[in-house]
Amino acid sequence: MSAHAAPKKRITLGDLAAKKAAGEPIVMVTAYDYPSAQIVDAAGVDVVLVGDSAAMTVLGYDSTVPVTVDEMIMLTAAVRRGLQAPLLIADLPFGSYEASDAIAVATAQRFVKETGCDLVKIERGGTSVDRARAIVAAGIPVVGHVGLTPQTATSLGGYRAQGRTAEEALRLRDSAVALQEAGCSAIVLEAIPSDVTAAIMPLMEIPVIGIGAGAATDGQVLVFHDLLGIYDGGAARFVKRYADLRTAAIAGVEQYAAEVREGVYPAPEHGYGMPAAEAERLQDLLAGR
Repeated sequence: MSAHAAPKKRITLGDLAAKKAAGEPIVMVTAYDYPSAQIVDAAGVDVVLVGDSAAMTVLGYDSTVPVTVDEMIMLTAAVRRGLQAPLLIADLPFGSYEASDAIAVATAQRFVKETGCDLVKIERGGTSVDRARAIVAAGIPVVGHVGLTPQTATSLGGYRAQGRTAEEALRLRDSAVALQEAGCSAIVLEAIPSDVTAAIMPLMEIPVIGIGAGAATDGQVLVFHDLLGIYDGGAARFVKRYADLRTAAIAGVEQYAAEVREGVYPAPEHGYGMPAAEAERLQDLLAGR
């Protein structure tokens, strides 16, 4: 942003509610650091999620489970510094909220105090409904997450779509409704059949963001590294790649390496010079004159 550019208007939960009421799709994307935050802000997205998917896309873990509170706080704070307009959501990592309401509230408070995030997100129904209610009662807005919940993917049979039987679909519906009744400000539905989403949406008074949940939701979210083709890991069926930055980046670094090895880079225009008089004086000093 230039020194004279007016600050962007910050998006609020009220704005998301208005978009839902007007049928205007909500655009959410993940970001994990300062430059990615600047990119998505400049692109005009509505909501940014610092997802625990950073465990794999940024930190190199093999799942979301190992990422720590300290790591997520560092990443979320960096994103906050790069954002102007979008609403900012932070994922509470696995093991940081499940044990008790008190632990959940303390973790959420730490995220808000140390990162400046607007909301926190937790996964699953069940006991997470109680945790959501406690965090909301402490004055912190919460986003729920049902369907494929990566933190507990092992217990769900791996990274696969959920709600493919009628009984499972009813459980997802009940979890979404329970999270809404607990005071959640929004819900993420991940990797569930479009038919299940269609059954849930009439019951939702809060914004619903989908990822692999069909087109009936109030908005969509994708992982930054997936949609831009940065991450080398396998992509889920619901991912659409809008760029291939990894290939372009590799090509750029390969060209740089080749030019260094060939003596092409740096060229004279990439260096700095001295005023002629100072260069002459330097030669005199070096010669001891």
